[in-house]
Amino acid sequence: MADTPISEVLRFEHPGAGRRRARATPKGRSVSFEAREEIAALLGDRPRQRDCLIEYLHLVQDTYHQISAQHLAALADEMRLAFAEVYETATFYAHFDVVKENDPPLAPLVVRVCDSVTCAMFGAERLLLELKTLPAMQGPGAIARVVRAPCVGLCDQAPVVEVGHHFIHHADRDAVAEAVAHDDSHPHIPPDTIDYDAYIAAGGYQLLGKIRSGEISRETVLVTLDDSGLRGLGGAGFPTGRKWRSMLGEPGPRLMAVNGDEGEPGTFKDRHYLNSDPHRFLEGMLIAAHIVEAEQIYVYIRDEYPAARAILAREIDKLPPGGPVVHLRRGAGAYICGEESSMLESIEGKRGLPRHKPPFPFQVGLFGRPTLINNIETLYWVRDLLEKGVAWWKSFGRNGRTGLRSFSVSGRVKEPGVKLAPAGISLRALVDEYCGGMAEGHTLMAYLPGGASGGLLPASMADIPLDFGTLEQYGCFIGSAAIVVFSDHDDIKDVALNLMRFFEDESCGQCTPCRSGTQKARMLMEQADWDTGLLDELSQVMRDASICGLGQAASNPLTCVMRYFPEALAPKEATK
Repeated sequence: MADTPISEVLRFEHPGAGRRRARATPKGRSVSFEAREEIAALLGDRPRQRDCLIEYLHLVQDTYHQISAQHLAALADEMRLAFAEVYETATFYAHFDVVKENDPPLAPLVVRVCDSVTCAMFGAERLLLELKTLPAMQGPGAIARVVRAPCVGLCDQAPVVEVGHHFIHHADRDAVAEAVAHDDSHPHIPPDTIDYDAYIAAGGYQLLGKIRSGEISRETVLVTLDDSGLRGLGGAGFPTGRKWRSMLGEPGPRLMAVNGDEGEPGTFKDRHYLNSDPHRFLEGMLIAAHIVEAEQIYVYIRDEYPAARAILAREIDKLPPGGPVVHLRRGAGAYICGEESSMLESIEGKRGLPRHKPPFPFQVGLFGRPTLINNIETLYWVRDLLEKGVAWWKSFGRNGRTGLRSFSVSGRVKEPGVKLAPAGISLRALVDEYCGGMAEGHTLMAYLPGGASGGLLPASMADIPLDFGTLEQYGCFIGSAAIVVFSDHDDIKDVALNLMRFFEDESCGQCTPCRSGTQKARMLMEQADWDTGLLDELSQVMRDASICGLGQAASNPLTCVMRYFPEALAPKEATK
């Protein structure tokens, strides 16, 4: 062995040694010095925590109007994460524009045209085509680019276009062109928002003080919630008092997460309350955190609500001292993150993939800790309930139901908007008494009682009470109380197809029944004559086998069309 060349020794000990040249650079993606410096400067002294990844991707996107492969690599290196972890997160969310190496840079300004169901009925498709002809969108030196966008939560102002972070209501080509030309791309903060000083002057946070001091006991709060029957108003409708009680049986430390990812097409009530009276929600949130002894609160707000996010960022800094730490987290354009476990994954800085249950979030939630999850509007009513009492809440209601409901009403009505009405009111009464009736020249044909996933009912069923538990027997549910009204001017098959396209685009892709089911359903629905037998079978598979509510409810409008609108499915006569 002594006379054996070292190369032969290595070849004997390590087969293949000597046949490959050593790498000139370390294995993996190299990081340019310039990108490394830019990311380090952007992050500054911010913590390099895994759960901050999406916040830092927003920093890059907002600064450079896109996210390059080099910036992704530098961010991964700075946060000590694998490049694949950062890449898969960045490409999951619609609002991150990831540019591959050697691709030309994107136009800096994004113009998003909402094409969800209400905007579609008011001409979004035609507007999208018109905007693509604007000079600012043309050629290699284009300063803006136009893209489709799912519901942006302004259905009562349809059609809506988002220029940067500024929304144009009842948009047309000229208004968008002017906004682009003048760089009007920043969020407009409503001037009539009730700020901290005004809220305090009207008695705000006195209730919180009494609860923290023990003047009002924990049991009093919980009994009031139980007796009122307040339920989760984000869609699921779980009893609020029971949810808070369940948290107390779990070991600490406990956390709280607030679901402000209001992405259901047709829904905009949370935006209304955040923009008008944010501290009523914030006080309810702090009361909830005190009752369940949550040490930290994470408020997750969808990226389509930049004004609400700016308001909260300003007002959270003014909150009374002595409470839990409040973190404001920003979504990035993913409807699936309205599902509670997907939201938790997103807060942790990951893709918004739903978790399997059990365990439930109150057992194993954010960062593996017991986590209370409530919707914005649910927390908004806590102060009124505790101050005014159960009798006050139950004094409202119709058709045997009790309480109030915030209905987001859009479509073919004279006066769309958020309508605070008695629980159990019918669609017909809601339109006539709160919306000024149907729009001129329109006759009621159909309505969505619970947003895109809540099903679709005909005008002949407009007297059903709208509340939890009243619609399920008809294959529908109230969900977040998003009401979209259609008239004899609308094509019901086109409505259902629009909704299925939305679910196809927003499916997270984790499970086959939803990922492939929504795609196959959309393809079948694009045919002139629907194969109702195959669509019905496909819908059943999606309901039975999908992991979360998106896939389970995606076929509701489709099955309602087949059940309640047979005339729309009749084969059309061949054109002579």
